[in-house]
Amino acid sequence: MAYTTIDDPTKYFQVIKYVGNQTDDRAMTFDGNSDMQPDWLWTKVRSETGSHRLTDNIRGLNKPLFANGTDVEGTEDNYASFDSDGFSLKNNSVNENNRTYVAWCWKANGGTTTSVSASGAVNASTHQANTTGGLSIITYTGEDNIGDTVTHGLGAVPGFIIIKDRDNSSNWAVYHHKNTSAPETDYLFLNNNNATADAANYFSDTAPTSTVFTVGQNGDTGDADAYVAYCFTEIQGYSKFGSYTGNGNADGTFNYTGFKPAWLMIKRTSNAENWFIVDNRRETSNPRGVKFIYANTNAAEVSSDKHLDLLSNGFKLRDVTGFHNDDGETYIYVAFAESPIVTSTGVPTTAE
Repeated sequence: MAYTTIDDPTKYFQVIKYVGNQTDDRAMTFDGNSDMQPDWLWTKVRSETGSHRLTDNIRGLNKPLFANGTDVEGTEDNYASFDSDGFSLKNNSVNENNRTYVAWCWKANGGTTTSVSASGAVNASTHQANTTGGLSIITYTGEDNIGDTVTHGLGAVPGFIIIKDRDNSSNWAVYHHKNTSAPETDYLFLNNNNATADAANYFSDTAPTSTVFTVGQNGDTGDADAYVAYCFTEIQGYSKFGSYTGNGNADGTFNYTGFKPAWLMIKRTSNAENWFIVDNRRETSNPRGVKFIYANTNAAEVSSDKHLDLLSNGFKLRDVTGFHNDDGETYIYVAFAESPIVTSTGVPTTAE
């Protein structure tokens, strides 16, 4: 079996940074090795305080959700289109003059969707799934029952799920398959810094399967409202959703991913701490973590030394900090690749 099915990760994930200029229909073109038409954009202003805006082409390009808050789905005319190799901006919240931005962009299935009718414990839903890239974007209608299921279309078990109620003020519920020894019994919130908590009414204490994930009788995952879920399954050489224990040492923990990360999000789960994001476009060489973004706040990009290295086969912690390396604390991470350590034809990535 080949080491990876994705030799060029830029087919499925790209990062772009830019400066706003208040121009309508402004085309933003990716610089990856492959052209990529995105289906989901996560955009954050870097130079100023401002909300994280998450937009996808199932809900509509003018329907942002805000990762750092509990707000309902908004209406903003931010994007003119998702294009064959990028996206086009309007003169609005993600294109204000002289402000700097970053956009993290994923490809699902080009907007092609599959609908599932409600039947028994199965909730009505629509998904666009990319089984190669391991991403499914799902909209569904909750029914306020313990044990209801939602079809994701990945054909593999999701390791990372984010869910948001679109109709009512609610938290962003997060499932991560390495959160605890029984992750289906626990949850995190993307929009705050809380430690992991145990509750049966988030995922009904039921692990996701290769066809469905289970929701609970809870306003954050399964009330009688409209929801969106972003589901990811690990793809060898492209994505990794792992956990580790910090050692409180400048010679910190090394975490093997099997690829050189392009994007890395870390969350301390044993105690309260912000979600910590670095990428390969805002910082192009090691050490990274000098410029980082919190997923759960509207703060501008933070400039402070929280050193870590993105390497050809994983990441290495280089600082003592609660964000990613306090002694004895447990952490989860989500990582997407710049390049696999070895391609399907046996070509190794250049070490860094």
